[in-house]
Amino acid sequence: MIRWCLRCHRSLFYSAVERNMNMRFTKMQGLGNDFVVIWADQSPEGARDLARRMCDRHFGVGADGLVFLLPSNAGDVQMRILNSDGSEAEQCGNAIRCVATYYYERISGARRELSVETKAGLQKVWLETKAGQVSGVRVDMGEPILEGKRIPVSLDDGPVVDHPVEVEGTSFPITAVSMGNPHAVIFVEDAAGYPVETWGPRLEKHPFFPNHTNVEFVSVRAKDELEMRVWERGVGQTLACGTGACASAVAAVLNGETGRQVLVHLKGGGLTIEWDESDNRVYMTGPAQTVFEGEWAGDR
Repeated sequence: MIRWCLRCHRSLFYSAVERNMNMRFTKMQGLGNDFVVIWADQSPEGARDLARRMCDRHFGVGADGLVFLLPSNAGDVQMRILNSDGSEAEQCGNAIRCVATYYYERISGARRELSVETKAGLQKVWLETKAGQVSGVRVDMGEPILEGKRIPVSLDDGPVVDHPVEVEGTSFPITAVSMGNPHAVIFVEDAAGYPVETWGPRLEKHPFFPNHTNVEFVSVRAKDELEMRVWERGVGQTLACGTGACASAVAAVLNGETGRQVLVHLKGGGLTIEWDESDNRVYMTGPAQTVFEGEWAGDR
């Protein structure tokens, strides 16, 4: 197992940013939703532009987002995530599993429980391990937000269940859920074959969603199984979305389609989602892996 000196690693990163020298990064993925992960004392100036350049799949490292691991006064570590277009996300389920895996492998050693500070609040994480390696990560994703004005949508009341939203003459039955970030869940006959690239960007920026939205197209396989495709706000179509899987599971319960524990099939694999009736919280379990490590040379 690699052992890193936290203080040295952070200092090396930040001085590299200031002097435009090489920066250490780790490429990670959760079900194919991939991220460039960097540990630092603070986010550097120009972080949004850095995200656009590093996430570029032709001229950069290539990723759906750039994740900074930062010091936290509230938890063990703080996660800041920037989408590939430079916009900032409040939360990301796949990214938080990557953060927890990174923290276990490089920082905490034997600790299997930690708390991660996000813009959506403090989240508890439990790591499942086998032979000293992370085999799965369970995350308390919090209580789903169902009130329209808090998601937000353009309606003040809520919940927003099976609500028609029209786009270019086509009506979409939307169930809106926030998992710290907004989601529009739409049930369709065949999620795997649905034209996500056509309707995703139109719904993402629809006036019904003042802060824009993630869009999930979901088909019901069984009372405990969903198929989901996602258009992520600020990114585009991705192989997986953890908060989207959580929102889809909640929407399925609200629409009477499934029970409270489901396996959500995404392009990159499966996530187990449970909306616990006893505490109203959503729990997500799935994998995360390190892909490779490298140095970012910056502009030359």
